Amino acid sequence: MTITTAEADKVLADNFAPWVQDLGLAVEETGDRHAVLRLPWSDRLAREGGALSGQALMAAADTATVIAVSAARGGYGPMTTVQQSTTFQRAVMGTDVLVTARVTKLGRRLAFIDIELTPEGAGEPAAHATTVYAFPG
Repeated sequence: MTITTAEADKVLADNFAPWVQDLGLAVEETGDRHAVLRLPWSDRLAREGGALSGQALMAAADTATVIAVSAARGGYGPMTTVQQSTTFQRAVMGTDVLVTARVTKLGRRLAFIDIELTPEGAGEPAAHATTVYAFPG
């Protein structure tokens, strides 16, 4: 019970604010309880000193959560962020970031997700996030 990458890209196009779409996120992979998105490098997302901004990484983690939860539920439905915590471990400079979101628990009202943000070609993540999402209704 998952969604295809094409269906996930449609979720991105249909349900996110224009500024989130401006990040250029693309769905690389979906599975029963996970999704991998690519955050392409852009100088527009860099902060002073040339590192990718934390705000861009946090938005990418939050967006990847929606795709992973949609994959786990077999389609998109209303959901909202209840909590997000992000730990930054090292700077990202001049490279795309792969954002891997894994649903660790999917309940009727809440989902818990673990996200790793890894620069392309790197062995270790540059940031780690956890999110909790609620399903209204």
